[in-house]
Amino acid sequence: MEIEQFFGTEYKYGIDNQTHPDHGIDLNEHLVRNKPSTFFMRVNGDAMIGAGIFHGDVVIVDRSIKASNGKVVIASLNGEMLIRRLERTFNKIRLVPETTRLSPIDVDLSGAEFSVWGVVTYVIHSL
Repeated sequence: MEIEQFFGTEYKYGIDNQTHPDHGIDLNEHLVRNKPSTFFMRVNGDAMIGAGIFHGDVVIVDRSIKASNGKVVIASLNGEMLIRRLERTFNKIRLVPETTRLSPIDVDLSGAEFSVWGVVTYVIHSL
């Protein structure tokens, strides 16, 4: 099998798996934009299955990216870390799951400890 120009580098693998590329691909180079503010977190739960994020997956989270409407975020709500889609409308914030099994959370900014911890940039899961 031959794969050419993957991330600008030519790799050739023999069918018998006897030949190897001269150098590998550094996933940090391709998936991490801001190294000091990027974290890898393992997902516990099925709140985001509709977005292709499953229990046990690893998400790459960048704390330097501004959380905007519609982004998948890691949020801290009253001491609990949640992965949800951020929905901002006027002066209202909701944390929306990507499953029908859970309800959206309306964040009461006057009474809750709330912050967006970071923005999910990639998800890694096995097949």
